[in-house]
Amino acid sequence: MRSTAPRGTLRKILKKHKPQLCLAANVDLLVHLSFLLFLHRLAEETRTNAFENKSKTIKPEHIISAAKVILKKSRG
Repeated sequence: MRSTAPRGTLRKILKKHKPQLCLAANVDLLVHLSFLLFLHRLAEETRTNAFENKSKTIKPEHIISAAKVILKKSRG
């Protein structure tokens, strides 16, 4: 069963952090999609790091190193 994006919650969080912004109708869906894509990239990079270290389990070190790489790439 697929659940929908928590639209109301996302809009409240965005308004709380940036109250001066005028948000478009579907901006919460775009934020949710970006978040899901980030998690997918993080999972793939973490799996690759664990595989390179010949580890059968994903450890916190793998996640941290993968997050650093992904955040560095996404800055532009």
